[in-house]
Amino acid sequence: MYYYLIKVLISSVLIVAISEISKRSSFIGALTASLPLVSVLAIIWLYIDTKDVKQISQLSMGIFWLVIPSLSFFVILPLMIKLNLNFYLALSISLASTVLLYLIMIAFLNYFGIKI
Repeated sequence: MYYYLIKVLISSVLIVAISEISKRSSFIGALTASLPLVSVLAIIWLYIDTKDVKQISQLSMGIFWLVIPSLSFFVILPLMIKLNLNFYLALSISLASTVLLYLIMIAFLNYFGIKI
């Protein structure tokens, strides 16, 4: 039970820290958020839980392939905001577009026999 509490605490502190850093400096916030900290934490937690390096390898490759469509969010959101859309509408369009691109990427990977 304490282990899960520690995992939640560390993971949530990371998110809050990035949010607070971003208030002071958008560059440092962006730099911190762009680091694969969540992925590294997930890999560490998975290793501690399973000691299965094959599963770690599969997770790492899955993250690699799915980072590509996730980058679209960071292009679409500022474009929608530049068009003077309401923030929540811009966010919704960006998220929906990202989900669509995830689905396209998964179909593409499946077509070429790449399992994630």
